[in-house]
Amino acid sequence: MDKILIITGGSKGIGNGIVEAYQHHQYQIFSIARTTHKSYTNITQIEFDLSNSNGLTQVLDSIFASLNPNQIKQITLLNNAGTLGQIGQLADLPDHDIAKTVQLNATAPLILTAHFLKLTQNWVAHKQVINISSGAAAKPYFGWTVYCATKAALDMMTKTVALEQSSLTNGAQLMAIYPGVVDTAMQAQIRSSDKTAFVDIDRFLELKTSGALANQQTVGKAIFELAHDQTLTNGAIIRIEDSRT
Repeated sequence: MDKILIITGGSKGIGNGIVEAYQHHQYQIFSIARTTHKSYTNITQIEFDLSNSNGLTQVLDSIFASLNPNQIKQITLLNNAGTLGQIGQLADLPDHDIAKTVQLNATAPLILTAHFLKLTQNWVAHKQVINISSGAAAKPYFGWTVYCATKAALDMMTKTVALEQSSLTNGAQLMAIYPGVVDTAMQAQIRSSDKTAFVDIDRFLELKTSGALANQQTVGKAIFELAHDQTLTNGAIIRIEDSRT
């Protein structure tokens, strides 16, 4: 195929919706995730724990070894994998949980993006990096210190790398997308929190009760549409709900 998607966390949640949208448009897809999706067909699934940086660049190397750059018109790295981590005030969090959340939400996307840009720097294909961020990057939530901080880091990485790539001939295009509140396992984790650890829990309980949570397939389609919107500037930070107004 002449269109390639490399996605992290493609086996569940929003990642599952994104994979379905891209597959519908005839992309060759490589999913890097801790678990596999048993019903996927014609998708290369690579089991890898992204909370460990050892061997991360080798995973990309193995994917690129199977690609012929002369036959590819579009290649996208989509950093989707992420974790809320343990909910609670920072002083109450164990060191290992803080480190794991930072690794998965910020370090892995940085390393993957750096290596992706290095591997494709001489390619004539259209190159793109999409980061799945969150409104928590811009708004602080009690009990989400590490999640908010790492998503803010992802946004700034998007804008800074876009600035660097814009100075190059055929540099990559970058964007960060806020998918909104989606009905995934992360939302279930939020709703099971203790109110002393997460004081805003009532709002998220109400979103579930009122049926206000977005469907992961619908969000996957919206992300695909934004990824192919040629009017967006390099380094754009976009909320899905804003893109529909």
